[in-house]
Amino acid sequence: MPDDPSDHVFAGVDALLAQLAAPLPHPDERRRLRLAAGFSLTTLANALGTAPELAEAWESGLVESAGIDRAAYARLMNGLLTWESAQPAPVPPTLLPSESSPLPTPLSSVPARVASRTPSHGPGAGAPAPDDRFPAGPLAVLAYTDCLTAHLADGSVRRCPARTFPDVLHWALEAGLGQARLSPFDRAADPLLVLVSSAADYLGLPPALEDRARLCLPDDHPVLAALTSDRWNVPRSGFGSWARIYQPPQPGRRRCVQVAVIPWGALSEGGWNPPADLTPSVLARLLGTYADRVLTPRGSTAVCGQHLMTALRPPTRPVRSQDGTWHSDTNPAGLWQPLDPAPPEAHDAHPLAQGRDPRDALDEEAWDWKRPSTPDEERIYSYIVGIDINLAFASSSSGLLVGANTPPEHVVRPAFSPKIPGSWYCDLSGCETNPALPSPFTSSGQPPTGPAWYATPTLAYAAELGMTVQPSEAYLRPDATRYFDPWYERLRDAYLATMKDLGITVGMPSAAFLDAMHALPTADPALRSLLTAIKATGKGGIGKLREGPRDPRRAPYEPWPALNTPTWRPDLRAAIISRSRVNMHRKMTKTAQLIGRYPLAVLTDCALYPAHEPTALDVVPHAKDGTPVAGAFRLGVNPGWVKEEGTRIFDWYQQIFDEGANPARYIKDRSP
Repeated sequence: MPDDPSDHVFAGVDALLAQLAAPLPHPDERRRLRLAAGFSLTTLANALGTAPELAEAWESGLVESAGIDRAAYARLMNGLLTWESAQPAPVPPTLLPSESSPLPTPLSSVPARVASRTPSHGPGAGAPAPDDRFPAGPLAVLAYTDCLTAHLADGSVRRCPARTFPDVLHWALEAGLGQARLSPFDRAADPLLVLVSSAADYLGLPPALEDRARLCLPDDHPVLAALTSDRWNVPRSGFGSWARIYQPPQPGRRRCVQVAVIPWGALSEGGWNPPADLTPSVLARLLGTYADRVLTPRGSTAVCGQHLMTALRPPTRPVRSQDGTWHSDTNPAGLWQPLDPAPPEAHDAHPLAQGRDPRDALDEEAWDWKRPSTPDEERIYSYIVGIDINLAFASSSSGLLVGANTPPEHVVRPAFSPKIPGSWYCDLSGCETNPALPSPFTSSGQPPTGPAWYATPTLAYAAELGMTVQPSEAYLRPDATRYFDPWYERLRDAYLATMKDLGITVGMPSAAFLDAMHALPTADPALRSLLTAIKATGKGGIGKLREGPRDPRRAPYEPWPALNTPTWRPDLRAAIISRSRVNMHRKMTKTAQLIGRYPLAVLTDCALYPAHEPTALDVVPHAKDGTPVAGAFRLGVNPGWVKEEGTRIFDWYQQIFDEGANPARYIKDRSP
């Protein structure tokens, strides 16, 4: 018997009546109630038996729940209202002047109506000036439930009317997405679209990249055809997990959109790795905070570190001609042309390294050193304590003189000057240093046995130690500049602002600092991932200065693409590492003078010391009033100061050492 047509009509009427029977509060009230109870969206979604994205859409009012879902959601809201009404009224606190700032709020529980993008205010913050062109903020995280939605960095949510991939690019350019320039000669950042799996599927992208060699969309994919027909271009490397998609620029108007595809691994590698269960809104706030404090993401954190350098020191600047017209010219403060390195500075795969004696290569690398403990003096200790330098390499770039844009000049028998950046060939084997410390002149920590190439900071330290420095030849760059200063200052401010959000501040007493650092693993996961990304941006950006080849099919000593960028500068990286190593040696020497103890092992920026108690308070010197001692290792959050990396019993050190490994590599691992 055919169905009665009225059955369908009556079912619709019943559904409407069911909604009346299960009223829901206003969307703003729904979110407020959830946050007041301390529930995350994931927790709420699990209780309702639905996806976090759909629960977020119900909460924002973009999609209304129906049927049994609506009844369950309404019951939850009513229960939260009842619970809230039973709570005692809060007593307004009386704030002292020093308590007037709000406490940091975890990114996972920031209300959508409150912007989480917190600009820095330090002298080097370089926070973008307000720009009316970008009211929607720097980026949008796109998700799809019953419709395509854009989650913005300020916590708000919008419908995105796009139906195709070209549509969503046009929407990004028209929606007010972007970020103001970071420096006077920089340009505004392009909009960033971050696609979660549901949005990628809705826009026609595959769930994974099948081309594992190129890691990009196949050339014959329909999305690429649609982009081409709409006059969009993709990078030469293809449409991968991070892509810059652009149209031919129009007069005074750049048409470019950055795209990150999460199911293709855009945020699961490359220094990002945010918690996997973040909702689109929390992810948007996390990336938006990174954008405000560092820059709009556009690839791995290493790529971001490199782009931050050029954003703060652009290669070009506008210059007015005598006839009053403007044209683009080189920026003396920036790096504006690719330069060949000096032969000793060249990467081992570089064409200039072909046929080079390995002993003629510049070896300014971080330490990997260990020594046996002394039976009578050091085995009386019960513990090993590791201390690690905060932002060691980035902080060493501050105030560092490096060469700018002129090729290195080869000079025979030059007079050494600590103010001239370069690579110097000199014999330091006669320079005596304390054998209980690693040699400051080699990455192995062993004393040099003959002449070798050194960066300027290493020779300057040899002169500081009283040695007569007489180089036999050098490759010099007299056009010295403090290129990294604004880069370091912005990363420093981003790091300190995020640590402050985590409850760790400059000026904390040492014991309180250690307690706060011990509690850090239990802090908000989104904030911790933001902190990790900021630190990786500094470390990865320095690594990019000497980026090696990636193509396994490349012929030996054949140039690779990175060599064509002005920021491929191995001499700059060598100077930073050289300065970091001698700074650490200087602090170890001062610490030994104060406490009479020497490190047993060093790996990069981590040093292991014998200790009576399992705490860094036992090995880091303090004045009688408890304050840190200048010149030695100092406990605190400041870049260049130290934190506790881990503690072990003394016998553990001996066991790892006897196995031939460097114990500093494993001090952080607390497993048995």
